[in-house]
Amino acid sequence: MQKINMSQILIAAVLVSGMSLLSPATVSAEGWGSITGRIVYDGDVPKPAVERKKGDPTVKDTAVCAATDHLFNDLVINADNKGVQNAFLYLRKVKEIHPDLKESKEKTVVFDQKGCTFFPHAMVVRTDQNVLVKSNDPVAHNTHTFPFRNEAVNFILAPNDRVGKEVSNPIGERLPFKVTCDIHPFMTAYWFVVDHPYAVVSDKDGKFTIKNLPEGENEFRVWHEKGGYIVRSLDVDVKAGETVDVGEIKVSPSKFK
Repeated sequence: MQKINMSQILIAAVLVSGMSLLSPATVSAEGWGSITGRIVYDGDVPKPAVERKKGDPTVKDTAVCAATDHLFNDLVINADNKGVQNAFLYLRKVKEIHPDLKESKEKTVVFDQKGCTFFPHAMVVRTDQNVLVKSNDPVAHNTHTFPFRNEAVNFILAPNDRVGKEVSNPIGERLPFKVTCDIHPFMTAYWFVVDHPYAVVSDKDGKFTIKNLPEGENEFRVWHEKGGYIVRSLDVDVKAGETVDVGEIKVSPSKFK
């Protein structure tokens, strides 16, 4: 009969423990799923109003900032399908993060300005990303942030600055915060800084999708600059390996007052 010595026992123990560390059981959530839907204006779509009229001499840097008519962009509604653009939808309490999403693939996001308008108007930024602020205008601009937890920035961008300046926000915010240009006060935008991947901005059709959420009951919130919490609580049962369509989330016009 073959004898097993102590060194063989120790090697076997190490191999077993190593296999357990690599086991999928180390990820406590059993599965991941996605959600999709649309945020819809539940009423007659208001006629877009002009914020800056072409050639208005009262607008600073008229030749650039009033080269064309500019509509108000604080409430953008698609006249064809009533989709609400630029609404933030996000997971209220993050239980777990999918292994592939623990770090952002893109470490820099671009925040630009053209025609004295910020692009994008609303954006999500993760705490491991930097915002590269650029300008595509032949006039000077200012970028002034108003975060709740991060350090505010307030700097000048030279005309046509395509190199830009980087802004870091290492702390997750509880709400989106305002960004302005003090030189041109009609310029506004909103950044939402989060420490997880489960926050998005609705597109031109009001559509949103959040992928690779932990399965089970998850609570979401919807925030918009015109009304704050337009949906304070949206409960969704996320199914592993599936995309749950929550359909149309209809929001009363009174929420945008």
